[in-house]
This record gives sequence, structure tokens and C-alpha cells, in this order.
Amino acid sequence: MEQLRPERGRNLPEVTQIYKYQAHGYAFSGVEELLYSLGEAAFINMTQRSVAESLLQVGVTQRFIDDVVSAVLRASYGQSATMPAFAGAMSLAGAQGNLWSVEGGNKLVCSGLLKLTKANLIHATVTSVALHSTEGKALYQVGYDSEMGSGSNFYDIVVIATPLHLDNSSNFTFEGFNPPISDVQGSFQPTVISLVHGYLNSSYFGFPDPKLFPFANILTTDFPNFFCTLDNICPVNISASFRRKQPQEAAVWRVQSPKPLFRTQLKTLFRSYYSVQTAEWQAHPLYGSRTGFPRFALHDQLFYLSALEWAASSVEVMAVAAKNVALLAYNRWYQDLDKIDQKDLMHKVKTEL
Repeated sequence: MEQLRPERGRNLPEVTQIYKYQAHGYAFSGVEELLYSLGEAAFINMTQRSVAESLLQVGVTQRFIDDVVSAVLRASYGQSATMPAFAGAMSLAGAQGNLWSVEGGNKLVCSGLLKLTKANLIHATVTSVALHSTEGKALYQVGYDSEMGSGSNFYDIVVIATPLHLDNSSNFTFEGFNPPISDVQGSFQPTVISLVHGYLNSSYFGFPDPKLFPFANILTTDFPNFFCTLDNICPVNISASFRRKQPQEAAVWRVQSPKPLFRTQLKTLFRSYYSVQTAEWQAHPLYGSRTGFPRFALHDQLFYLSALEWAASSVEVMAVAAKNVALLAYNRWYQDLDKIDQKDLMHKVKTEL
């Protein structure tokens, strides 16, 4: 198998420098400023060229891209090797293993962090953010709908933590901003996960005898297909007595697809099944559906968490974005402008040690 080599000598571990910058309190008001601090023009260029173009330039063959790289990208983003190289490189880095899972679902990370903050959580749907001012400072009125009815509260700092793409912005408005906030370009990639408890149709994959089927994971390439991946589900914590189900036995399989599976498609993948549970959501940006990057800072103390997703999208990326927004809000509030959008941060961090 060919070895994936970094572009122009750049290495993805340079991305981890962001943790050093954030540990010293540095923040960025835009995605381009953040990327440039990590990899200068090379990382910016990787957001403007495709995965295929970048890999071909460093000597990776088209066949390897078609057979291996495309399968990994479909599994992680549901997209092809025409997507930007930076997001694609993050996806390929994650394909090497050593990833973690949370028993009960990664959503428990969010609920656990929220519990630790002891925040005053209002269970409601935000409908608007209106700009007011008091004593020369911005003040934001956040409107919402809840089971108790409509309401609103005033805040000094507001963080938008939902993507402002075209498919998600019809019920959410910004009021009183001049110029108006209209950064809602682009769309997100729909993803459907189907958990199927049943008997795999191994004949569809070229194994008439189920006992001879050797795979626990199946990836697909860019050749048109109705599903992206098929995985045999295992517990997060595998005990010493755990035994993976044999191919001829009923097991729980996870099917990832761009659209809900029809009954005929389920019958194509499975000889028979007991149950199907599905979850559908807007998983990742549809790369190529917008030009340029949104800003973290939409207004004075109004911030946009999902801006970084348009460079790459993952749980870790969103954690980086959240820390950046928190530092940006803090530094702006206390007017510590030397901690925002600074150049040559690697040198600055070294001298601060």
C-alpha cells in the first residue's frame, strides 16, 4: 500500500500547535487567521484544492485515490476526493486508528460538560438575536420559544452554536444589525445511520456461504451506491468473554447512507432482519457549496462556533472552535487585544515559556 505523504513537507501534527496557542490564551477572529498561524499559506492552499489534486501532486496514484482514499472520505464525510484537501487530510489522519469512543454515545461528552458548568440552562428553541446598546456597549436580546410560551433574555455575550447554513436558518433571525448579518451560505451533508439487527446477505458481496464471509467492515468507493459504509457493531468496552457474532449469525450492523434506506435496499443487504432503528441529521458541511470562510466574530460580542467546520468537521475540531471562541470573547471583553490574531505565534509561545 502506498504511503500518504504530507503536502510540501507539511505534517498534520502541526495542527496540534493550536493547543499550545490556546494554553497561552491566544485566539483568532477568523478561520483563515487560525489556519495561517498553524501552517501559513500551505494550509490555506489545502482548503482551496481538492484531495485528489493534492495527492496526485505528491505522487499518489489515481488508483489508490479511487480505491482507498475515496472509501475513507465516504465513510467519514459521505463525500468524494473532490472535497478540499485540508478537510480530507483530517479525515485520512483519523483512518489510522487509535480513536476513542464514549460508551452511550459521544453526545455524553456534551451533556457531561454542560453538567460540570452548572449553567442556568433554558430548555427552549432560540428564534432571534436582536442587537441593542447600552452605555456604548452591545447588548443582545435573545428570543426563544418553549413549552411555557415565548420569552427573551438580555446578554452581553452570545455564541451561536448551530450552523447558519441555508437549510437551518429559516426559523432563526438577526434583528437590528447594520450591516445585516447574512452569513448563511452553503449547505450541510445529510447522513442517515441505520442500525439493523439481522442476517447479512453475504451473497451480495460475493460470498454465497455466509461462514466464509471474512469482513466486519465494508467501505464503498465513489462508484454510485446507495450506502457508504457497513459495520458490525461491537461494545465500546470489550470484555474478555466477548465473542464477535459469526457471519451466519444475526448481528447488529450499522449502515451509513446519504438517504433513508428503502425496504428493497435493506433486503439487498440482509437476508432477513428483526429490527431497524434510524437516525438522520445534517452531519457535515457540503464542501464546495460556499466560497470563503465565515468569521468567528459576527459582531462585537456575537460569535459563531461552527465557522471552523468549513475547514474541517469533527468532534475535536468543534472543541478547538469552542475554546477559540471562549478565548476570543474573554480577550475582547477585557480588551487584551495582544492575544487576538497575532503573527508568528510559535516564536511568541517559545519566548513565554
